[in-house]
Amino acid sequence: MSPRTRRGASPKFVIERDEDSEESSSDEDEENGVGDCEDDEVEEEEEIEETKRREKKPITISLKKVCKVCKKTGHQAGFQGATYIDCPMKPCFLCKLPGHTTMNCPHRVATEHGVIPAPRKSTRHSVDYIFERQLRPHVPAIKPGFLIPDEVTRAVIRYHSRRVTCLEFHPTNNNILLSGDKKGQLGVWDYDKVYEKRVYTNIHSCLLNTMRFNSVNDGTIYGASSDGTISCTDLETGISESMMNLNPNGWSSPKSWRMLYGLDINSEKGLVLVADNFGYLYMLDTRTKAKVREGVLIHKKGSKVVGLQCNPVQPDLLLSCGNDHFARLWDLRRLEAGSSLGNLAHRRVVNSAYFSPHTGSKILTTAQDNRIRVWDSIYVNMESPSREIVHSHDFNRHLTPFRAEWDPKDSSESLVVIGRYISENYNGVALHPIDFIDVTTGQLVAEVIDPNITTISPVNKLHPRDDVLATGSSRSLFIWRPKDKSEDVQQKEEKKTIIYYGKADSKQKKKLGDESDESDDESFKSKGKKSQTKSSAIKKVKR
Repeated sequence: MSPRTRRGASPKFVIERDEDSEESSSDEDEENGVGDCEDDEVEEEEEIEETKRREKKPITISLKKVCKVCKKTGHQAGFQGATYIDCPMKPCFLCKLPGHTTMNCPHRVATEHGVIPAPRKSTRHSVDYIFERQLRPHVPAIKPGFLIPDEVTRAVIRYHSRRVTCLEFHPTNNNILLSGDKKGQLGVWDYDKVYEKRVYTNIHSCLLNTMRFNSVNDGTIYGASSDGTISCTDLETGISESMMNLNPNGWSSPKSWRMLYGLDINSEKGLVLVADNFGYLYMLDTRTKAKVREGVLIHKKGSKVVGLQCNPVQPDLLLSCGNDHFARLWDLRRLEAGSSLGNLAHRRVVNSAYFSPHTGSKILTTAQDNRIRVWDSIYVNMESPSREIVHSHDFNRHLTPFRAEWDPKDSSESLVVIGRYISENYNGVALHPIDFIDVTTGQLVAEVIDPNITTISPVNKLHPRDDVLATGSSRSLFIWRPKDKSEDVQQKEEKKTIIYYGKADSKQKKKLGDESDESDDESFKSKGKKSQTKSSAIKKVKR
């Protein structure tokens, strides 16, 4: 009997039947006298389905490896655990020089590699003579011993609903820390009492970029936000007043939306100085809360001015930095567009620029080219920096920019603190240390870590009076103090108790929000779920 073929919309299936089965079926037909067509069709359907299953091939999906850096196939670059793999099409990610990778970069092995203290540049400027006679004697010839805060003693986990953007210590109350986040919230935390914390949610609608205290009134704090407003907030009541709004008509387009970044206060003149994302500087009177004058273009038009600071010794001297790859010096007494006293060129975006805290004669900048630059004197030729220190802070994710900041207690004006982007392998765990660097030599004085902090710590602030370091890592805050080696083991363990204080209850959780950030808080998600309880979400961990 010839094979039977079933035709339809699907592909053709040919079903072979042997002669014995055909004969037996024909015999049955003859015996019964009737052909059972329905049974044949059922058997035919079953055989077709079985044939389909046999002929069905497994689906294979081949994903091509695409490099996140150069967007080409055949290789991958980025973090593999605690190791950063360089793109072969690009130079070293750390020092930006070709010929080696990040893993064997000489600057990674020795931080002070290539950093040579610059000799004193000769000058006959009268201002330099005054500096040598009046300010230089106040700088000690011998550096004091650095006391490094290297142990976490207090922590509050998921304090903010978005990543922390700025930190500020209270000028008179030693144990009060203020923090701002990406959502515009302002946090006030008494870290000695741990549980006394408040979060004001109605001040700004988006990023709180900078906060500053007025030395005349330490009960209020000024903030600059990406919503284009300057806020003056009473810390006791949380009542905030808007001093200026650059977007009174609301959102229209990204080309017209103004955001405020750099902020500082000139207490002698009673001025609030603030700069926007179009390169303009604005001055407001702290008493009348009104503009003193219209905006002045101090950086390239259309570029962000991310940092402002008045000189601590001569407040009329202003330092600014921005996305146009420059840090610039200005005299507030004759401030006009293009009238800068000095232009400090960088190869990439400048994240921050600060005067030294005591004499105001040095300048410290942090740029996205993985360089910390130091100018030893602002009274000499400033065409090139005195030193360039290679450090890992060039990030390619949604993070708060890294900023190297002076230790305000260091009278020698040589110690700075900054977080590190590239992780290090500590007993199989990828951690991102916080570095203390001696900028006079480029030496890494200390790198502090805690196994509980697996996220990146880009926001760091040293206390102006106590040996305390405050760190903002993702949505959490940490307080570091120096280890006390003179105590007994039992007392030491009790002092080392770390208190993690989460969101207290469901009401506060709804108030602050529980949305995850785009970037660096993934590691705390699992920890938070395990450690939080229904009522207080408090966890004590003894080290």
